[in-house]
Amino acid sequence: MKRTMIAAVASVSLLLGGCATTIRSDVTTFHQWPAQIPDKSYAFEAPAPQDNTLELQNYENLVRGQLARLGFHEAAQAPALKVALRFTTVDVPTQVVHPSYAPFYPYSARFGYAGLHRRYWGGGWYNPFYDPFWGPVPRYDVEEEHRYHRQVQISIASAADHKRLFDVTVRNVSKTMSTPAVMPALVQSAFEGFPGPNAGARVIELKQPQNS
Repeated sequence: MKRTMIAAVASVSLLLGGCATTIRSDVTTFHQWPAQIPDKSYAFEAPAPQDNTLELQNYENLVRGQLARLGFHEAAQAPALKVALRFTTVDVPTQVVHPSYAPFYPYSARFGYAGLHRRYWGGGWYNPFYDPFWGPVPRYDVEEEHRYHRQVQISIASAADHKRLFDVTVRNVSKTMSTPAVMPALVQSAFEGFPGPNAGARVIELKQPQNS
């Protein structure tokens, strides 16, 4: 019996460890990507000093990983392409109304609370105050929930003439407070099916493993 219980607990742990969260993003792309591009070297555009945060540098590393997967390489000097990354996170508090119900029992001097005291009558339970429209009294609880609206914009332009070749915008709304937790999926969504449809909007869903 003990072995069976232990095996069951182990199975549940494995199932929980394999759970994943689905991150849904709305992705819009515009591009004039050439059929052939001989030089795939790139460099990031230098951000303004106040914007050059450690957080931005961390997200640039995510972009580097996606570009490397597509055959691009970073060059310190004379890159053929310039890459720019911008992101925003806006906390939008939302008032949510949750209906709840309190029991309602009509009172009678003869029978007391009809919902609590019923008499056995004619071989079955009988409630002289029964009314199909009587029921719990509706009550509404208002709670504040937070929705985090995130937007990631990535652009690739020619370094020589600054011509835009690729623009992508990723939008995501979730209850997850931590932007670093969802940013890997957002950056991956930006490059799914690169370069993607021109002037096209897509919904991309990615599974993000959860640690147990």
